[in-house]
Amino acid sequence: MKLKINKLTWLLILGLSFWGCSEEKELPAISVTSFLVGGSTPEVVNDVYQDIPLDQPMTFRFSAAIDQASIQGAVSFKKINDGTSTDVNFSQSLIAQNRELVIFPQGLLESNSRYQISLSALRGANGEQVNNFQLDFSTARAGLEVASIEIENAKPVHSNRILDTPLNLLGKVTFTGTINQNQNFASRIRIIGPTNVSLTFSVQEDGKLEFRSNAPLRDFSKYTLTIESGITGPDGDTKERQIRELFTLPSAQDKFPRIPTEELLTKVQQQTFRYFWDFAHPASGMTRERNTSGNLVTVGGSGFGVMTIIVGIERGFISREQGVERWRKIVDFLESADRFHGAWSHWIDGNTGKMLPFSQFDNGGDLVETALMIQGLLTVRQYLNEQSPAEKVIIDKITKLWEEVEWSWYTRGNQNVLYWHWSPQHQWAMNLQISGYNESLIAYVLAAASPTFPIEKIVYDNGWARNGGMRNGNSFYNIPLPLGVNYGGSLFFSHYSFLGLDPRNMVDQYANYWTQGVNHTLINRMYCVTNPLGFAGYRDNSWGLTASDNHAGYSAHSPTNDRGVITPTAALSSIPYTPEESIAAMEFFYYKLGDRLWGEYGFYDAFNQTEDWFASSYLAIDQGPIVLMIENYRTALLWDLLMQDQDVRQGLNKLGFTY
Repeated sequence: MKLKINKLTWLLILGLSFWGCSEEKELPAISVTSFLVGGSTPEVVNDVYQDIPLDQPMTFRFSAAIDQASIQGAVSFKKINDGTSTDVNFSQSLIAQNRELVIFPQGLLESNSRYQISLSALRGANGEQVNNFQLDFSTARAGLEVASIEIENAKPVHSNRILDTPLNLLGKVTFTGTINQNQNFASRIRIIGPTNVSLTFSVQEDGKLEFRSNAPLRDFSKYTLTIESGITGPDGDTKERQIRELFTLPSAQDKFPRIPTEELLTKVQQQTFRYFWDFAHPASGMTRERNTSGNLVTVGGSGFGVMTIIVGIERGFISREQGVERWRKIVDFLESADRFHGAWSHWIDGNTGKMLPFSQFDNGGDLVETALMIQGLLTVRQYLNEQSPAEKVIIDKITKLWEEVEWSWYTRGNQNVLYWHWSPQHQWAMNLQISGYNESLIAYVLAAASPTFPIEKIVYDNGWARNGGMRNGNSFYNIPLPLGVNYGGSLFFSHYSFLGLDPRNMVDQYANYWTQGVNHTLINRMYCVTNPLGFAGYRDNSWGLTASDNHAGYSAHSPTNDRGVITPTAALSSIPYTPEESIAAMEFFYYKLGDRLWGEYGFYDAFNQTEDWFASSYLAIDQGPIVLMIENYRTALLWDLLMQDQDVRQGLNKLGFTY
């Protein structure tokens, strides 16, 4: 009997098939795509890579990113000899967005020998399976070549970078054979750097060539050691040029006389405060974006600036009368400056008050910059005395500015999220939602606190917290991270909103914000201490990755965007969270690097020893948190002021915070 299936039955069958096929599929497995030695692919004969150099890094490229934690114990590196195997010592590091695993043999491999590397039990960054991989290679036959270069008491971190080089340089070159003693080594071996270096050479009894500098090298600097080809021996001449980058230790001698820690904290605050006081725009009193900005002033940085004036008065850097006069000038300017539904633009002309575009479509209101300004103004409002007629005028002006910010309008038509930008010309073209976790918590607290244009808690939950999506919950260096991206992101995330908001007892349904700030800072520091990419200048008292200038421009530096740049504000502004570690960094920056890192307005913005670069710049958004967070560590002054504001307390209560 022939079974008849009507049209409805077919549709039901097809629907069930589609439903079954729509179930979530497993992610594709990750594979090794290439093997490189010293940047090139070696020749393969009978599945064995040939003529591998004795001292070069080996790179495995993968089809997708690898989970950092899974590389521990996943690599087997052995020398194969007559059926037996011997473990090879090596170090390893993930680079290139974790898609390349670089293996560095510790010491010289044996020439004309067979080795095997196996990769197993790796995981992808998103939990994918990684196919096991194994390869065999044979090393090059020995001729006369440089086998290794050692700097006494220094720390090699990969094939051509040697850290912690002593100032009194002593090094040794090992060759694959004997060398002739009577040759002009100075014509073949040289060191170039910020000082002239002359070397003395001697061939040791073990055949190694020893070299030493005739004068100390410059501290905390970069030198380049070059060994040219043409060194002679009974087996011929060396053919390959060798280059090593040497990075010297800090000097044992301090750059400035030692003073008590409390005095140094005050000195750092006072010198940094001068950026906001002496270098303020003369017409508006506002803060310039950076020390080369001319008439361009920054709204968020000026929000930090008005708070530093409180510190300046309390520390005796200026008089109260001077501070009140400066605040009056600033609020008068802000009243007349361009505003966009109550919000100021990121940049303003300090003479005219006209908006200056931050980018092509960012030529209107910037809600986060505005929040940073309002945070500062409300802190000042709490500090001022209503019984003083001159100060009461400023209080009233601040209240008016505060109540004119249309926070709820920036939900873009009552969406349950705040938007960062709006422009009369381009409307919502920037299309950037303010979502956590980053520096912008203050925008949601103030939006909820507004007495005139408030948001509801659902905007905070859905927009900022992403209904819990901003949680992290992983541990890094055995330190749990409650919120944010892996490793926590740039350290300014834990600074800007907490210049006035007191995180010490601040808790909501998503996190304990003191734990967040402390652990974020400890993770950032531990990343620098472990220094997986082998940059120079990273150490237990020289740490801190955050947004700043760098040798190539500007970037939001972090453990996942590491360019070798240490930014002093990162460690110094974290002092409430990690006082011991931050003070150690402050002392290192001042006493050991002060001749190149300390200037007219405190610490320069950043440095990168790997590039032999020190900034000459100051940035308002980096200088401000130094003054303010040091004060919060010392007296909790700014925290106590803002947390007394009844509007702010109402906003925190509405969002479900305890504090």
